[in-house]
Amino acid sequence: MENASDKNTITRRWSVWMADSAMEKFPKLRKRWAYDYGVLCKGLEKVYSATKDKKYYEYIESNMDYFILDDGNIRFYDKKAFNLDFINNGKTLLYLYRSTGKEKYRKAAQTLRQQLAEHPRTAEGGFWHKKMYPNQMWLDGLYMAQPFYAEYISTFEDKKDFSDVMLQFRLIEKNMKNPKTHLLYHGYDETKAMFWADKDTGCSSQYWGRSIGWYACALVDTLDYIDDGKICGELIQMAGNLALGLKSVQHPQSGLWYQVPDRYSEYGNYPECSCSCMFVYFLMKAVRKGYIGSEYVQIAKKAYYGIIREFIEVDENGMMNLKGTVYVSGLGGGRYRDGSYEYYISEPKQIDNLLGIGAFLMASTEMEA
Repeated sequence: MENASDKNTITRRWSVWMADSAMEKFPKLRKRWAYDYGVLCKGLEKVYSATKDKKYYEYIESNMDYFILDDGNIRFYDKKAFNLDFINNGKTLLYLYRSTGKEKYRKAAQTLRQQLAEHPRTAEGGFWHKKMYPNQMWLDGLYMAQPFYAEYISTFEDKKDFSDVMLQFRLIEKNMKNPKTHLLYHGYDETKAMFWADKDTGCSSQYWGRSIGWYACALVDTLDYIDDGKICGELIQMAGNLALGLKSVQHPQSGLWYQVPDRYSEYGNYPECSCSCMFVYFLMKAVRKGYIGSEYVQIAKKAYYGIIREFIEVDENGMMNLKGTVYVSGLGGGRYRDGSYEYYISEPKQIDNLLGIGAFLMASTEMEA
C-alpha cells in the first residue's frame, strides 16, 4: 500500500478514480434496502453528471433495479418500521424516474412519500428517527428524508407546500443547536427520559461529526428544490451559521474534522473521513450557490488536501482505498450507546465504508467543479 500524493490534488479527477475503484469492489448492492447504497449512488450520480460516462449511470440503475420490482414494490422495504433511513434511497428513485420516465420508480417513490405522511411524530410535529426510537429526533434523519421530501413535493404535488419540510429544520434548530458554537447535538428526546438525554434540554451530550455532516448536506441539498423565498432565506441563514461553527472546530494543522469535532485535542479522538468529506461538500456547494462567502473555499481546500493525505491509499492493483470512516454511531438501542465522549471514540473505523466513499465522491465533484 502507498499513500496518494497530494500533488495536483484539485486538478486530478480523484472522483473518477474512487468511483471506478468502488464499482469494481462492490459490483452488486444486494444485502438490504440500506441508506448507504443511496449515499454511494448520489455520489456516482454527480460523477456521471461531470463525466457523462454512462457506466456510472448504468451502475446506479442496475443496482436500484434489483430492489424495485416491476409493480413498484420495494424489495426488503418495511414501511411498518417507520425508519427515516429507508427514505434516503428515494432520491435515487426520483433521479431514475426523471431519466427514464418509468412508472415503477414513481410508484416506489410514492410509497416512501406515503411513509412520511403516516410517520410518527413528536408533539411539535417532528419525525421520529425510527419507530423503535419513540419521541426522538436525530440529525441523521434530516438528510435521509428532507431532500427527498422537498424534491417529491416539487415534482409531483400540485400545491407546492414546503412548510412541513421546513418544520423539521426549525425543530432541529430550536431543540438541538447550541447558539454559542453554531453546532448541533446528535439527538433529542422530547420526553427527556432516555438515559442519554440531558434532563433539562433533552439533548445528547456530544457533537458527533457525521451527524452534523448529515445536517450540513441536508441544508444544501434541500435548498435545490425549495422555491419559497422565506424558507430559502431561513435555510441559507442556518447554512451560514453552521459554516461559522465548522470553521471554529477545524483542526488547525491537518484541516480535518474529528469524530467529536469540538474535542480534537483530547485523548482517543481521531480525524474522521466521512464528516470531513461532508463538510467539504457542504462548504463548496454553499459557496457555489452563493449561500456563504468565498472565504470558505480555502477552508474547504485545506480539508480536502488533508483528506487525500490522511485517508487515501492506493493498492498494488492501482485501486483506491478510503480509510478512516467510522462504521456507525447511535443513541440507545443498548446501554453502551450512551452518547458520551468515550462512546463515540470507541466506535471502530472501516476501510471502504460506502458512506465514506459516497461522501468523498460528493466532495470531490464539488471541488473539481
